[in-house]
Amino acid sequence: MPVLWRRVLIFFLSLIPLVFIVYKTLTNQLGADPAKTIVLFTGEWTIYFLFITLAVTPLRRFINFKNFHFRWLQTHRRMLGLFTLFYAVLHVLTFLVFILGLDFSRFGKELVERPYILVTIPAVILLVALGITSTKSMMRRLGSNWIRLHKSIYLIAILAWVHVFMQVRSSYFEAVLFGMILLALLLPRLFWALRK
Repeated sequence: MPVLWRRVLIFFLSLIPLVFIVYKTLTNQLGADPAKTIVLFTGEWTIYFLFITLAVTPLRRFINFKNFHFRWLQTHRRMLGLFTLFYAVLHVLTFLVFILGLDFSRFGKELVERPYILVTIPAVILLVALGITSTKSMMRRLGSNWIRLHKSIYLIAILAWVHVFMQVRSSYFEAVLFGMILLALLLPRLFWALRK
């Protein structure tokens, strides 16, 4: 499949979660607490896209047979990363609109009641920085500093997992599952770094 058509396909597939939650909202299928459902949904898809983006390099390096490989995914990693940022921004906006009601005077109280927000703030700021500097012109302008900056994706992933873990009230299943996925994505990178 040509690169352009792959980009179009990935773009529209990445919009499916947004279309789904909009449809659920318009048809009143969000349950007893629609605001919480929307905020959690956008947060979960932020993490899913973060994991998908991080999976590109291991898939490319580990699965590389003659007629079956994932090298083509490398071309689309930037788009997947931008969709991570897109859903992260949606997550923040839905929290500000549906939970806070844009009443920023409540923000301090929310930080006390929901301390997991504190780890979200630096993660989102870093994601915005990665999105702004994801162009080829910024790569040339920043040089080797671009690589250092974009390695902060690993810190973002860890902060995202801490954000999930801090919200656990009863079952740790999702937090443990996300932690195992994150380990599987980061350990190969640690191994490659040590080999260097």
